[in-house]
Amino acid sequence: MTTGDQHDDGAQAESGIPTTVRVAGAIVTLEGLAGVGTAVVLIVRALTGHDQSVASGVGTAMWFIALFGGVLAAGIALLRGKRWGRAIAVIAQILLLPVAWSLLTDSHQPLYGTLLAVVALGGLAALFAPASSRWMAQDYGELPEER
Repeated sequence: MTTGDQHDDGAQAESGIPTTVRVAGAIVTLEGLAGVGTAVVLIVRALTGHDQSVASGVGTAMWFIALFGGVLAAGIALLRGKRWGRAIAVIAQILLLPVAWSLLTDSHQPLYGTLLAVVALGGLAALFAPASSRWMAQDYGELPEER
């Protein structure tokens, strides 16, 4: 079996990147874009004179850029077939689960909490799918024969 033409259980594109990795990359990229987009909105609000007495829009925006810029980079890396993006993507999905729980419970935002939980769990499922795991492990030596 060549890495470029596997089509069973996690079909791989001609580039050798499994579909599950591309799906995870798309999810993580969209999460990163959402975070960076939020930062842009916060900066625009701060520059146009919105009240900054409760929270610093610029400070929060810088925090969002630092965090979600890394998430965005990880998503793009996965889309391009770079394995280093998986670690950041996994951590981001795990950290989004308590946020989803908070939205579901304390914040009384069940719609947003449910959507975020579905996205984060979908990202984790794609990142840990068998095809994704095989792809991640292929540079670490021979894989045992499947029975």
